[in-house]
Amino acid sequence: MDLAHYYELWRGLMLAKEANWWQTFFVRFYQAFLEADRWKQYLRGVETTLYVTALALCLGVILGVLVAMIRTAHDQQRPGQRNFALGVANLVCRIYVTIIRGTPMMVQILIMGMVVFSSSRNFTMVGALTLGINSGAYVAEIIRGGLMSLDQGQSEAGRSLGLNYLDTMRFIIIPQAFKAILPSLGNEFIVLLKDTSMISVIGGQELIYAARGVINRTYDAMFPLVGSAVVYLVLVLVFSWLQGKLERRLRQSDRR
Repeated sequence: MDLAHYYELWRGLMLAKEANWWQTFFVRFYQAFLEADRWKQYLRGVETTLYVTALALCLGVILGVLVAMIRTAHDQQRPGQRNFALGVANLVCRIYVTIIRGTPMMVQILIMGMVVFSSSRNFTMVGALTLGINSGAYVAEIIRGGLMSLDQGQSEAGRSLGLNYLDTMRFIIIPQAFKAILPSLGNEFIVLLKDTSMISVIGGQELIYAARGVINRTYDAMFPLVGSAVVYLVLVLVFSWLQGKLERRLRQSDRR
């Protein structure tokens, strides 16, 4: 007999309250993952989760690098040589970082989904955009901390070689700072991966959205939610392993 036959048999026993614990466990597991190929819903949710994470990470890194470079350039100006345009840009960046870091992620998602993009129906992309904007503020501070931790003589050495500010950052400062900020960037990526679960509140179709769809059909929350938690845990463990492997490789290159 196949699993479907056991499911129908033990489901009848469960409804009659005559099933033992492992038969009940099997019926609830089958309903959550196997009936009507519901495992495919979770798989599509994982794909969307990774897609949203990748988009948000790219946007967050771009915003973070831009904001960090503006704020670092402003802070490293010599006394008496202040640039007005750079000061205005620095003020805008400070306001952006303060607002984003000072308000909850959930509120930001709700504002973007229900106010700013209330006419949009692509809730997944709205969620990815919001996560990217939020991540950009934290990445900016991570990168700025790494840039400011380097000796200012590095920048002066680049200028003495005839490099402009952007080339100095690109070829001298950022490669050195990257090794120092990699653990923090990795942690930010993991946080971003888990935060994708919040976009389901505006209809983003990621993993938790798939789990809620199964719950609405089976009226059983345990297995869909626990299963989703296990998937997130596995993803975090995989990315943590990859991060650790990259850090070890960079340490080996330093010894050489």
